[in-house]
Amino acid sequence: MDYLKQFSLEGKVALVTGAAYGIGFAIAKAYAKAGAQIAFNCRGEKHMAEAVEAYKKEGIDAKGYFCDVTKEDEVQKMVKDIEKELGTVDILVNNAGIIKRIPMIEMSTEEFRQVIDIDLNAPFIVSKAVIPGMIKKGHGKIINICSMMSELGRETVSAYAAAKGGLKMLTRNICSEYGSANIQCNGIGPGYIATPQTAPLRTEGHPFNSFILSKTPANRWGTPEDLEGPAIFLASDASNFVNGHILYVDGGILAYIGKQP
Repeated sequence: MDYLKQFSLEGKVALVTGAAYGIGFAIAKAYAKAGAQIAFNCRGEKHMAEAVEAYKKEGIDAKGYFCDVTKEDEVQKMVKDIEKELGTVDILVNNAGIIKRIPMIEMSTEEFRQVIDIDLNAPFIVSKAVIPGMIKKGHGKIINICSMMSELGRETVSAYAAAKGGLKMLTRNICSEYGSANIQCNGIGPGYIATPQTAPLRTEGHPFNSFILSKTPANRWGTPEDLEGPAIFLASDASNFVNGHILYVDGGILAYIGKQP
């Protein structure tokens, strides 16, 4: 058996939502280097232009589509366009998401619903759109970007934790419902990742930076590149009997109770 070939994505079409930058971009870039054709979505022209340029700099011919993943009609159109232009979606990564750090009693119902809509309803909508094509083709991979907040609570993230906990269970239910169609649905739960959004928190001496390092056995923040290998594994034939699993890429945080004061 050619073990390395099991990890190849040659000839596959991968749709990665929210892949204009950050974690989604890193995963899409890894998939492209593993042989996949990349499709991604953006809602605005500025982000689209920046994303296309970023992919070009990496030597990747990615195809961008204007689409709000919370709107079912737009998602259905995007998936149909991808099927016409690139082929059936073999791999879906539900990566698009937001977080609002607001104490629960100060958070408006509208703000709560916005987080749920993007972080939970959108993965349902996009998965629903690609599953029929996967069934027809006879295989498919769906990877939901969950979170440690799929398992843990924390101050100010009630909506995010509720959405990511729901996404974990949506992952398991897609596995349960469509595993017999040779569709594997798994999740990745990133730990604290060094991205431009977390840069202000990672400065030396910042209390949150010290807190994260003390809680992480690896004693560092993760990088988007740390997610590339797990993402390729879950998208490849190497994971054909892995289904309904959440792979936490967190440097060991969930395994660790922390140092004694």
